[in-house]
Amino acid sequence: MLAKKTVKNQITLPKKIVEAFPGTDYFDVKIENGKIVLDPVQPGQVEQVRDKLATLGIAEQDIEYAVRWARKNPG
Repeated sequence: MLAKKTVKNQITLPKKIVEAFPGTDYFDVKIENGKIVLDPVQPGQVEQVRDKLATLGIAEQDIEYAVRWARKNPG
């Protein structure tokens, strides 16, 4: 299947692709190995993650600390 990019950088997904993801209106877009990858995202997933972090007692500053630590201590 082909999808053509418009002059406004928009792409219409083919009907067969869209039918495989009923109820999905949002996709996370990223580049992997030189390819565009779309991951379906359901509204509320971000809130579920935030709620889980809060339940575990993990604050935003804890995540920032962990990222700084990991960058200083690779592999």
